[in-house]
Amino acid sequence: MASDMPVGLDIGAMSIRAVEVGRAREGLVVSHFGQVPLPYGAVRSGVVQDQPMVTAALKKLWAQAKFRSRDVVLGVSNPQVVVREMSVTNLPARELKQSLPFQVRDSLPLPVERSLLDFYPLEDAGERKTVRGLLIAAPKDAVMTAVKAAEKAGLLVARVDLASFALLRAASRLDSYAEALVDIGAQATTVVVHVNGEPRIVRTVPRGGAEVTEAISNRFGVSLADAETLKCRVGLQLHEGPEVAELIRDSLRPLVNEIRSSFTYLSSGEQATDVRRVSLTGGGSNLAGMVEMLRVQLEMDVVLADPVMRLHRPGRGRHDQLDRARSSAAVSIGLSLGAAA
Repeated sequence: MASDMPVGLDIGAMSIRAVEVGRAREGLVVSHFGQVPLPYGAVRSGVVQDQPMVTAALKKLWAQAKFRSRDVVLGVSNPQVVVREMSVTNLPARELKQSLPFQVRDSLPLPVERSLLDFYPLEDAGERKTVRGLLIAAPKDAVMTAVKAAEKAGLLVARVDLASFALLRAASRLDSYAEALVDIGAQATTVVVHVNGEPRIVRTVPRGGAEVTEAISNRFGVSLADAETLKCRVGLQLHEGPEVAELIRDSLRPLVNEIRSSFTYLSSGEQATDVRRVSLTGGGSNLAGMVEMLRVQLEMDVVLADPVMRLHRPGRGRHDQLDRARSSAAVSIGLSLGAAA
């Protein structure tokens, strides 16, 4: 099996995940997967705070997972990332990218000098003067801090990719229905609504599972580690612990409201789109009772996504760790799929 493609690398708040795919006769196959935990505070809101700690974790990950390549595609997820639909002058790809700072300077909340810019076309504009698409602007310092942490670990960042697009690549179901992919992480939740693979809204909400853990820790006077264990054991199951379950439900209410408001905004926009189903990924999606609670709160079909649907499965038992961490691995899988395209 050939595997000379970059590894998809997702640096989260609580752990780092990486996936390497290879080409086999039956198609793309996962050749290596690895995951290592990160100390609390090493990464906050998508920004590396402790570079030596992250570098050490990356070295450990490569030693454990035995990846063949040291080239990586790095996922970027940050509440400060701006993804906005707009029209720009229709130019060849290279010229368009060079012209972006001048075309979008007055349209961004971030100074273009401190931003990394990209453009994702949503149409084939042909000979028209403008092209409609998504403008992506990421804070340069936050991205470069992660790049430096990877380089210090002996890795080569071949490309930087938006985590939300990686999520779309891995977990989207392609049909005529508007689907929301919701990736619930420790400190941020990504919401991507698409129709047949075309994104309609991309949003990062600065809320996640860590908020719930902290609420449990504060209410019951236990350590964060014990609070995390309690959260995972009880979840939203009243029979496991009614007081804890109700606290978790209350702590999740602001996040649910943010998700709902994203759908409301989309349904009232120029391209009014009503979301028909929600597919969940991320560590937070594994919380007991989460799927059922969101079905009731959002009044629509909610399921767990399958981020390995576009990959052929290796022999039984080869990637048990990936099976256990499937929901959390959606972004790294999507990054590796992008590298293989």
